[in-house]
Amino acid sequence: MEKIFKDDFNLNVIANSGQCFRFNEVEKDTYRIIAFGKVLTVKDLGKGRVDLSCSEKEFKEIWYDYFDLDTNYAKIRKMAEDNAFLKECADNSVGMRILNQDKWEMTVSFIISQRKSIPAIKTSIERLSKVCGDKLGDDLYAFPTPKQILSVPAGKLAECGLGYRLDYIKNAADLFFSNKDEFERLDKLNDDDLLLELKKMQGVGDKVASCIALFGFHRLNFFPKDVWIYRALDEHFPEGFDHAKYDPYNGVIQQYIFYAYRNSHK
Repeated sequence: MEKIFKDDFNLNVIANSGQCFRFNEVEKDTYRIIAFGKVLTVKDLGKGRVDLSCSEKEFKEIWYDYFDLDTNYAKIRKMAEDNAFLKECADNSVGMRILNQDKWEMTVSFIISQRKSIPAIKTSIERLSKVCGDKLGDDLYAFPTPKQILSVPAGKLAECGLGYRLDYIKNAADLFFSNKDEFERLDKLNDDDLLLELKKMQGVGDKVASCIALFGFHRLNFFPKDVWIYRALDEHFPEGFDHAKYDPYNGVIQQYIFYAYRNSHK
């Protein structure tokens, strides 16, 4: 099924933005996404045209919201034009979008992300999905539910390369399995309260909580800081970054910085 997206949309930029770990290039300009128990193949045909391996119904029910197609990112990108460095980052990140991803998957993914490279994070997530999740196809598995994770012996989970994070994940699985409406409750909180609640989970500090809020709860004003962001801020904003200028889209600005600065320093 072919679609034309007139707003900023670049599969390669999104796939390499550090926000998603099951969004991978399988051949040139073609990406496979596993999300919400579905497998989607998307091919970039150029000039905003993409080919998607789903029905119109599935696109409307899942992928339209997943790609956040109701948000005008070209308009947000213009907010970066007041600063030369941010404008350069935005210009080099055209096509960036903040995906609407599963809250549970993002909670576990960013707990796993601590002190791991992106390839290592992806490997652990794929192993965890294979050990616990439902099979979706040839060596393709859905991200496991809290119940599925709790049903697997710790020794088997340890084979997923989770290290010290295993206890954090089991603790989170127990929390959300025991409280079926917890994500719904969290989703109703304002940004400040959401951050405080997320940080109550074992192994979740400011950075992980901010990532979960931005990429799982789609709170676009969160500004997670990793090593790349700290380096960029130290170099280009030694007197401090004025978040008020970019409210309520600091998270999008953060993604422009992360993607462009990280790629320029590889």
